[in-house]
Amino acid sequence: MELVEPAVSSLNMETEAMRKNSTLICVPIMAESIDQMLIDMHKAKAYGADLVEVRLDHLKSFNPSEDIETLIKRCPLPNLVTYRPKWEGGQYDGDENRRLNALRLAMELGADYVDVELQVIEDFKSIRGGKPAKSKLIVSSHNYVNTPSVEDLGNLVARIQAAGADIVKIATTATDITDVARVFQITVHCQVSGVPIIGLVMGERGLMSRILCPKFGGYLTFGTLEAGKVSAPGQPTFKDLVNLYNFRQISHDTKVFGIIGKPVSHSKSPILYNGSFKSVGFNGVYMHLLVDDIASFLQTYSSTDFVGFSCTIPHKEDALKCCEEVDPVAKSIGAVNCIIRSQTDGKIFGCNTDYVGAITAIEDGLRGSCHTSNTTGSPLAGKLFVVIGAGGAGKALAYGAKEKGARVVIANRTYDRARELADIVGGDALSLADLDSFHPEDGMILANTTSIGMTPKVSDTPISKQALKSYTLVFDAVYTPKITRLLREAKEAGATIVTGVEMFIGQAYEQFERFTGFPAPKELFKKIMESYS
Repeated sequence: MELVEPAVSSLNMETEAMRKNSTLICVPIMAESIDQMLIDMHKAKAYGADLVEVRLDHLKSFNPSEDIETLIKRCPLPNLVTYRPKWEGGQYDGDENRRLNALRLAMELGADYVDVELQVIEDFKSIRGGKPAKSKLIVSSHNYVNTPSVEDLGNLVARIQAAGADIVKIATTATDITDVARVFQITVHCQVSGVPIIGLVMGERGLMSRILCPKFGGYLTFGTLEAGKVSAPGQPTFKDLVNLYNFRQISHDTKVFGIIGKPVSHSKSPILYNGSFKSVGFNGVYMHLLVDDIASFLQTYSSTDFVGFSCTIPHKEDALKCCEEVDPVAKSIGAVNCIIRSQTDGKIFGCNTDYVGAITAIEDGLRGSCHTSNTTGSPLAGKLFVVIGAGGAGKALAYGAKEKGARVVIANRTYDRARELADIVGGDALSLADLDSFHPEDGMILANTTSIGMTPKVSDTPISKQALKSYTLVFDAVYTPKITRLLREAKEAGATIVTGVEMFIGQAYEQFERFTGFPAPKELFKKIMESYS
């Protein structure tokens, strides 16, 4: 979704008026020329950035004595000068004395901040001598392998402090999303003891460290000018931080929500929920959460500040096992797609909103077409309903269709799983390989609940175009892209199509209400998703 940007002046005014935290957003400037760096600095200012990080190691041609002064004097924002060597994840691969002398010069010329790596801080202090500093000194440590224990992180922070840092910076790598909790713990400890700290966790699994740092007292986070052009793995864009995640409004009492999945970055849930939270004045933030083990995730983030989660592939069935209380319908389906943590006792409740969202969308599709004459009960009654997939979403659709009086058939790559689900709902089973030749009657309903056809594999489809002629309506739970190959070919074959966007909106109504206690702003949901489409 392309979020609509207000004019530059109003963006800056809104940013300041709505700001609830002191955490800075720093935009890395990584151009290859001085001229382009200056252009990018002004762009960062126009967006509303608090400061820029001048990455000297990205310059293709660089004359320290002239260029550093130009960059500092002509920078329209407070600046942080970094000259990162390759051995610490940067681009510079030359003489160390030359590099450290450039940083010394930046400090003498009045850079607001200068970043020096812990490994060479003593060498840097020797080069500087005893001259008074005009800059705040950030002493940094980057770990591109993992995130150490809390004890080791605490010792690292102590070493950085002892080296004379004005601001401590630690950046680690997340091998699991639970690693982020250790950096949060260190950040909170530093805040309590009055030590300014930049604590970030790199990689997709570390995303929430970058979004939630205001909640835990982080000094700054990084937001890029453009998607993909990052100075470290996992950085979001400045626009997403401010417009999507409402970063300026995050405070220590902000409640945390997210979509748990693997993969998960394709999900549009953050767009829907964050926009809706903002519209009703609810103090919450909703994020992508790349989770490998849902039980471990829920155990690690057990605070009542971590309130609610949507669950997607492949965690819906495991999520049910993690809940202390489960809605009877979700128990019958055998899958949970919504988790709520009680604000009184911290217990976890699970429910399933998938089946309502999908079945309602399919019924509306049938009623809006000429494919049903059933005006009193469900238009699904008596229909042969083929569900592709036997996972959490497949179970929800099979259960919902059976409840509406449909005859259910489960098709799955693994026949045994299809048979298992078919036995539960009282239906039939077949392997996905046999689906193309399965056409016992015309006017059937087809529902794909797998990820087949999802971005980036948009040319994939679970069934041939020829076989689609037996179906009167085809539904696809995939919504990235909105019109999958399956839906495109189904329409060409003459079927009514129902997109995953319609299911997505439908299942989100109940989740929003359970998350916030507010009625779901249904028209807003539709507008947000229409803008995305």
